Formats: sequence, C-alpha cells, structure tokens
Amino acid sequence: MIQNIDWQDDSIVKRLYQLQREAYLVEARLINFYDIPPLQETLSEFRNCGESFIGFFEQGELAGAVSYTVDSQELTICRMVVDPNFFRKGIAQNLLAAVENVHPDSKVIYVSTGKDNIPAKSLYLKNGFKLTSDIEVAPNFYMSQFQKKKE
Repeated sequence: MIQNIDWQDDSIVKRLYQLQREAYLVEARLINFYDIPPLQETLSEFRNCGESFIGFFEQGELAGAVSYTVDSQELTICRMVVDPNFFRKGIAQNLLAAVENVHPDSKVIYVSTGKDNIPAKSLYLKNGFKLTSDIEVAPNFYMSQFQKKKE
C-alpha cells in the first residue's frame, strides 16, 4: 500500500530515517562514494528537510519511500529508498509512478543519482526520463541528472 508519510508518527519517521541509511549504504557501496548527503545527515536534519514523502508499506512494514519537492510546475525527486530486504519487488517502480501522479500539473520532473548506480539509472530511463548531464560533485565522483517532460 502506498500512502503519505505521517511526520507526526515518530516511529514511522525513525524507521524511514533508518531505511534511508540502509538503502543509501547499498548505493554508496555500488558507486564507491560514502559521502552521500543522506548518509551524513542527523535525524534532526532529516526531520527538517522540507521534502514530502510517500511510503510503500508491505504488510504494515515500511519497505520503501520517495521524497520530492514542488516548485511551480517542476517536481524534483529528492530521495528514492527501498529496504534492501525488498529489492527487486517493483517497489521503486510503484513509488516512481505514485510520485508522478501526486502533482499531475507538473510539466517536468527532475531526478539524479550516482553515475555508477546502474539499477537506478535503468529505472529512470525505463520510465521515460532522459539523461541530461553528468556533473562532477566531488573529485572523481559524478551524478547523472535526468528529466522527464510531461505534455
């Protein structure tokens, strides 16, 4: 089941924070870069990130989440996390579809991921996103930027 994350539910927020750390640690290993901002932030910083979150719950357990911001008619996907125990079950695909439907008036959707994160890049390309650039954000570390224009 997909639903908005209730920021008043302390246990859900703490579980989401833990899930984020688990998921980004897998990505860090994959791309060989451990300074990913979500791995560095404190619980307090996380609580104050200003992003909206949608969660995917499997039998009442938080199995994944996506966060986003909206500015005018532009939606930016900020975080996509899936519990490693739930990889390869279509959760990221479902979350991506859900976030795209949250603001149907958005004309463009942006997302980025580590250049070497092949599974994430494949997900975005498969869903109509176009690679717009690879930018160096730290010495010898690149982020791939994607966008999807909606008609």
